[in-house]
Amino acid sequence: MRKLLLFLLLITSLLGKEKDSFITEQEYAAHLYKNPRGIGCNKCHGKQGEGMVISRYKHKGEKKVLKTESIQNLEFEKFQEAFRKTKGVMPKYFLTSSEIKTLYNYLTIKEK
Repeated sequence: MRKLLLFLLLITSLLGKEKDSFITEQEYAAHLYKNPRGIGCNKCHGKQGEGMVISRYKHKGEKKVLKTESIQNLEFEKFQEAFRKTKGVMPKYFLTSSEIKTLYNYLTIKEK
């Protein structure tokens, strides 16, 4: 019984390593960016966070443009703050700190 337990612990520790994971952190981040909780970040911030025009409209006869700026070069504190505050049209996603950090890394750290 003791040998079986040790064997199971060894197998569990070997299978739990990230290199054996079925999805990489980069793949997880890409999925999270496209669909964090409902509408994806890419719908308003562009394919890679470069920013984009969301809508053009008229308000009281005046032409208006609703657009986002690039989020690729934000400092982490400002990036994180956007998820913590309800501001403008940005939805509240209720992301964990780990998910926010994963998204930040995805947008700011370029693969070599």
